[in-house]
Amino acid sequence: MKIKQAIYNFIYTKILGWKAVVTVPDYDKCVICAAPHTSNLDLFIGKLFYGATGGKTSFMMKKEWFFFPLGLFFKAAGGIPVDRSRKTSLVDQMVAIFNKRKKFHLAITPEGTRKANPNWKKGFYHIAQKAQVPIVLIGIDYSKKTITKGKSIFPSGDIDKDMQEIKLYFQAFKGRHPENFAI
Repeated sequence: MKIKQAIYNFIYTKILGWKAVVTVPDYDKCVICAAPHTSNLDLFIGKLFYGATGGKTSFMMKKEWFFFPLGLFFKAAGGIPVDRSRKTSLVDQMVAIFNKRKKFHLAITPEGTRKANPNWKKGFYHIAQKAQVPIVLIGIDYSKKTITKGKSIFPSGDIDKDMQEIKLYFQAFKGRHPENFAI
């Protein structure tokens, strides 16, 4: 285990008392669909989980959060600033990054908010489909203090069927604020 991974693992398991369950392969490239997203702590816990399991992940975040000095931290943690006011396709921007890199894991929370939202955004699906990479489902469960990387889906093109399968996977997980999660 590398030193950085050992530090993440020590903080995640020994100090915070969380567990990791990983049952899917470690793909070179994937879109990570992470849910439920009900707290700002999810980013911190999720980054510790990913680091503890030996991975490196990127995430998109509103460009407004990338001010000095906070922006330095977010970029170092894998943050990609997103300008929602631009006319260019966010899907195409992310696919271009997938095409440039040998290894790239992009984590996205499909709810698009920390409030209850049954109308999940589908950008993660379109990115995975266009980049021709799997979607890895990662569920966070505060009641069990466990993050589970337990399923992967290759987009079939039938978005309604695939989204139903994705949402069903997340039924078993409890966010920090369960009332803020809706399938």
